[in-house]
This record gives sequence, structure tokens and C-alpha cells, in this order.
Amino acid sequence: MEQYELDAVKRLTTRPARKYRTIEVKSLTPVIGAEVTGVDLSEELPEEQLAELKSAFLDHHVLVLRDQIITPEDHKRFAAHFGELRPVNPPPVDADPYILEISTSPEAENVAGNGWHADGTADAEPSLGSMLYITRIPEGGSGGDTLFANMHLAYEMLSPTMRELLDGLTAVHDGRIALQGYTPPADYVIPKSEHPLVVRHPETDRKVLYVNRAYTDRIPQLSAEESRALLDLLFKVISERPMLHCRVRWTPDTLVFWDNRCVQHHATYDYHPLTRYGQRVAINGGPLKG
Repeated sequence: MEQYELDAVKRLTTRPARKYRTIEVKSLTPVIGAEVTGVDLSEELPEEQLAELKSAFLDHHVLVLRDQIITPEDHKRFAAHFGELRPVNPPPVDADPYILEISTSPEAENVAGNGWHADGTADAEPSLGSMLYITRIPEGGSGGDTLFANMHLAYEMLSPTMRELLDGLTAVHDGRIALQGYTPPADYVIPKSEHPLVVRHPETDRKVLYVNRAYTDRIPQLSAEESRALLDLLFKVISERPMLHCRVRWTPDTLVFWDNRCVQHHATYDYHPLTRYGQRVAINGGPLKG
């Protein structure tokens, strides 16, 4: 690695470890993800424990909580501590408007999210984060891992010259890209928005590389050829640098909470024709600022 890349990693891996009183936090990698124990999401959590969970969330970006036996109401109650619940769009028919069912059938040729992305970046105000609760994993217990990437570090590991170029640009995010191969409901309005290519996290003020292959269409300040070349380069940074990643191996009754503002994820579909089932609750975010 170049010295600026090493420096970026060192800043993360040498920071003082936070001390907790009510939970235990074990890092998945030195740069992203943590397993949290000592929490029972079926109960109302005390304020001190919630505060510690929020600190761990900002530090690690992806929290894994295993062996949680919870109801949909428990799921929504926990999510609501972090912000306003985000309705499913398009809304489900005769079902809870805040719970998205994640169900893979034996006939599925692909699954949503099987590629690096952040959720809903074509929206004017993408979500703060998502809580995915998996209750059924593929038979035999293998397959269906989810990968996560630290987009703070993705930005910080770029060369100083590249960071300077990106800081002044925006990108158009178009929902049509993610819908290729799918037919949305007739009344569904496909979102399209323009965001800074580098945004600042609203709670930590750290810079985030904010492009993803599922939604980002073009950089309007560049020619079509320049835009395509630069976006393809940045997409490769995300997918081809394992240093940015952690891997979550699902077990039944596991809830994973990730920060959609600074994390991308990849739902690996390597278990055809087996099945998997879970439910996701998302949390509203706010406008993105560079």
C-alpha cells in the first residue's frame, strides 16, 4: 500500500478502544463491524445501554446482535430509538407498512442486493440505516453471508490528489439502474436525485465516498466518457479492496444494524436453490451535505 493508504488505516486501528459498562463489543475487523452481546431486544432497553449502542454504532458502523427472539413490535421499537421509521416503498399490501420481508424462494434466479450498494441513494433523503432480522438461513447453515464496506475508509485511502478532485463534484443517482430486470408497480414513482460525490456524516462530520454501482449514473461536471471512467474506477475501489470489508455470517435469530450513510453492503446469493427469510426495518435519514 501507498503511505497515504497506510496512514488512513493506522488512524482507525490505533484509536483508543471505547470502554462499555452495559454491553460487550467485539470487533469483526479492525476497521468495520462488531458483534454486540449483553443485549435483549425483546425488552425495553435502559438509557445507558441505548447510549452505548449508539456510540458503538458510530464507531463500528455495523452491529451484529445474535440469538434475539423478537416480535415485529420489538423490532420496530428498537429501530425507533435511532430515528423515525421509514415506510416500505412501494407499500406492501395488507402487511405492516414498516417491515420489508426478505424472502428467497427455491426458484429465485437472483436476490435483491446481490451487488455492492447503499440502500435507496436515488432518494432525496436516503435512509439513516437498516436493521435486518434473519430468522431462517439456508439449509445446512452455509451461504447467504452479507459483506459490508467502510466508505469513510474508501475515501481516506484515495490519493490526496484524487480526494481533492472528488470533493468538488456531484453525482446523479437514478432508481432505474437498480430496477433493471424488475417491473415496478404501475403507480411507483422512480426516484432520481443529485448528491455530493463526497458527503459528510451528519453525526461525526467524517467524509464519505458516496457512489455505488446500483444507483450512481453519472457525474454531471464531467464528460460522459470521463464520468464513466471515474465511476468505474471508484466502483472497483469498493469491490476490490478487502481492507474495507467485513463479512457477517448469519445464524438464525440474528439482527444486523448498519449505517446506510457510510456503509455499502453486498447480499451474497450463493445458496440457490435453498431459501432464506428475514424482515428489515429502515430508519429515515436527512439531506446529504458535502
